[in-house]
Amino acid sequence: MTTPKSLEFESFTLDLDRLCLLGPSGPADLRPKSFEVLRYLVEHAGRVVTKEEMLDALWPDVTVGEESLTQCISEVRRAINDTGQRIIKTIPRRGYLIDVPVLSGGATAAEVSRVTTSNAERASALPLPDKPSIAVLAFTNMSGDPAQEYFSDGITEDIITGLSRFSELFVIARNSSFQYKGKSPDIRHVGRELGVRYVLEGSIRRAGDRVRISAQLIDAVTGAHRWAERYDRELKDVFAVQDEVSRAIVAILIAHVNKAEIERTINKRPETWQAYDYFLQAADTRASFGASWKAAELYEARRLLEHALAIDPNYARAYAMLAQNHIAAWLTSLDGDHLSPACLDRAHHLARKAVQLDPNLPEARAVLGFVLVRRREHEAAVAECEKAMALNPNFTDWRLGNILMLSGDPVRAIEAGERHMRLDPFYAPITAAFLALAHYVLRQYAQALPLLRECASRGPNFPAVHVLLAATHAQLGNIEQARAEAAEVLRIDPKWTIDGTQALVTPFKRPEDAEHFFDGLRKAGLPER
Repeated sequence: MTTPKSLEFESFTLDLDRLCLLGPSGPADLRPKSFEVLRYLVEHAGRVVTKEEMLDALWPDVTVGEESLTQCISEVRRAINDTGQRIIKTIPRRGYLIDVPVLSGGATAAEVSRVTTSNAERASALPLPDKPSIAVLAFTNMSGDPAQEYFSDGITEDIITGLSRFSELFVIARNSSFQYKGKSPDIRHVGRELGVRYVLEGSIRRAGDRVRISAQLIDAVTGAHRWAERYDRELKDVFAVQDEVSRAIVAILIAHVNKAEIERTINKRPETWQAYDYFLQAADTRASFGASWKAAELYEARRLLEHALAIDPNYARAYAMLAQNHIAAWLTSLDGDHLSPACLDRAHHLARKAVQLDPNLPEARAVLGFVLVRRREHEAAVAECEKAMALNPNFTDWRLGNILMLSGDPVRAIEAGERHMRLDPFYAPITAAFLALAHYVLRQYAQALPLLRECASRGPNFPAVHVLLAATHAQLGNIEQARAEAAEVLRIDPKWTIDGTQALVTPFKRPEDAEHFFDGLRKAGLPER
């Protein structure tokens, strides 16, 4: 096999003769070591490359920490404009994966290393849980209108929610299963990567007032098809379709399901289709805010949710999402809502309204607990956390661990955070940050550091992770790194001060936890006021 002179992916070309990266606008600026990191990943596209493997291959004669690799990955992502990790995916606690087509002289780089890819996948596969496990992939939008993507995504999410109500099932969270959206992955690869036995995939075609949902259940270990069905309904019947799909799949996986549990936990439905449509659009916009931290997207989601509630004033899920929208504005330095008592009160009112309308809605309980802990009502917050988990043993949310940590139980918070990571292997970066904070509270700085580095790599403009990195480095005695992270905090938010952030951490139930945190910030040299 001849050595390729170039490797092509997306709109970029790695020129292996000139040792440069060419993009749509010409050569990209990459340090030599960052170029080597990108080249190694591209040459091994299609499989997870562990951090240890890359450190051994690219720094063979020197001992360096993961931070050197993380810095190179961040530089590469900036060079290829990969802010959303569409090209280079971080596989939590494992490594990195390039999962886009790569061309090398007419052949894909994945074909060059097909044998090693297969072996690496088997070695890195997550173990199957003790009970039936399933991942629901994003249903394909067959409507011919890209603007209807939110509709297909929303239906898929509702099926995931429906399946998650059954305590007999292990259900992968939406965030991880949606990593395969727009692709045609090998189902056996999906099963190994997510650690599940079954995968549900399907398509949705919406035309006028009718919708067709096709679904098939596949054994991810053998690749065998276990069940398939097609549903043609008027839009007004779409909720009945979702319940039928969920129940049909469960009937295959579980012989006996408690009928009372199904009836107890079915979400209340909005009275009209239009309200649900606005809700799905808001969920799509809110997800974008989670990656961009742009105020415009936060307030567009709020506008859509208010439209939904104007049509259906009894829509519990919309109230829960609107409450989370307000608490996000309270926590984030975007405008006058930041740390505003009126904004926190509004979030509290909306969360209580959601619980009042549907006491059996786990996400409403989780949001209410998240708001209550900010009001220093720790016992009530933990009670809501407990209710959310009791209502649905498969319910997973990064907020639960944060509630427990702020309420003085960091050990249990770590357990909740690690469980969330297992149910959602492609968890949001903020999950790693809050898990790291629980380790910090326990003075387990060495365990906190890699989690924070991971979060910073995936969300470099998330100021809180640099605050935590500064404090953690300072407690480890890494003063130079602590100062660098403190400088990054002030670059992102020049007005940041320790005094200004106290409202964000005063929810610590134990005063010594708050003082321990402030001690790290002062050691890092962050400004007091």
